[in-house]
Amino acid sequence: MRAGFAAILIPLLTASLPVRAQTVSSSARSAELAAQFNKNKHVVKVKRGNAFEKFKDVRAEPAFRSNPASYSGRYEADFGFILRLNVQADGRVEGSGEEPLGETNVRRTFVLRDARIDGALLVGTKVYGNSVREKLEAVFINRTTRESATDRGLTLFGLGVISQPRQLGGQTIERLFYERTSP
Repeated sequence: MRAGFAAILIPLLTASLPVRAQTVSSSARSAELAAQFNKNKHVVKVKRGNAFEKFKDVRAEPAFRSNPASYSGRYEADFGFILRLNVQADGRVEGSGEEPLGETNVRRTFVLRDARIDGALLVGTKVYGNSVREKLEAVFINRTTRESATDRGLTLFGLGVISQPRQLGGQTIERLFYERTSP
């Protein structure tokens, strides 16, 4: 009888555990997203006795800040992507942005809704003028680029955004680094 009671009680107890304990923490998710912006390439080719070397190393780390309001500013990415953020001290975010639409010079605008910052992670919803909604998940990062093994590198602060793949300039874009251009 006791074994049967335990078989019923254990699943009931584990089912009542908070769901929050089962989710990925914001710092772990920030590190996971930042890692998607890492690249390393080192190739040496020899042609007619001459060696040609290509080296590129990009490392991104989450940029955790104690005051979320310090993330406020204007951010720009390649192809004319723009994001403006106004962050409150409690992590609530108001924002807007612009994106190119296909290969034309047409741009579409959006506003951020229900956006917040948790650690270095930014989540919210982009709402476009035609009421279309798109989830936004991004991470504030410090991105260091080195052009040689001995190069100390150039570090830039910005926002790494993973989005649905889209075609721009003959390239498939699914990751964008928005560099902060003004506070």
